[in-house]
Amino acid sequence: MADNFQLNLGSLRSSVNLTLHTHHASRLWFGRQRTEGKPGMIGLSGFANILNRIKRGCEQDDPYSDWFLILIEEKIADSEQEMKDIDARLDQVMASLPPMLSIGQNLSVQPVTLPLFLSTPLAFKAVFLLTSYDELVRRILLASHVGLIDNNAKGQWLDEGAAILRRLFGLSQRWKFSGASRDDFAAKNARSEQAREMYASFGEIPQDILEGTRKSSFAPSPSATSTSTINDDDHEGGFEEAIVLGLPHQDTPDPESDK
Repeated sequence: MADNFQLNLGSLRSSVNLTLHTHHASRLWFGRQRTEGKPGMIGLSGFANILNRIKRGCEQDDPYSDWFLILIEEKIADSEQEMKDIDARLDQVMASLPPMLSIGQNLSVQPVTLPLFLSTPLAFKAVFLLTSYDELVRRILLASHVGLIDNNAKGQWLDEGAAILRRLFGLSQRWKFSGASRDDFAAKNARSEQAREMYASFGEIPQDILEGTRKSSFAPSPSATSTSTINDDDHEGGFEEAIVLGLPHQDTPDPESDK
């Protein structure tokens, strides 16, 4: 016999924590505040904040938000492959260790553990990239410590890995909420024209994205609606503090190899 009542169940919750072992990776999480002598630099926390706004834009049927979600998803996939390529090259270096020499993992005696409050799958995929970089840094520093690579090579490898994440974060900063929906484009009204002008440097939006037939694999459900106002002005300065987990590093040098 079917139940004639509904259970009053609450929403699901889970705790997610990120553990980092290197200063190089933690700087990429926090980013850097703008100072008098240096420009601000967005971190993964700011990237996650921008993704939240892009998601809300998608929920409001903004085709340019859908376009950017696709671009970011593709960039993450490319970044994952780039990180794997560096890791494979490092495997070749580590393979030159004498067979009688056994080296374990180098882990921080006091790693930093951060609670994560992320609301988009692509933000989590970026976190996976950051953990890959954290592991890569540890291996690079170990290879340098045992004399497999010199200081110059160490610096180049550290910077190469960091640049992968920097480029991903930088892509998200080019997004702006267009303020137009697909209905506006169908009506060819003033809002759609303003949106086209806003994104003129990107060229014409692909037709299948404009029509809504192609979206990101992680796009919000078509049934999702949002009436919240999106303000994208506060991320143009280059630094975001999306999730307050501590103060970002302000006095660390730009190149990842300097630490």
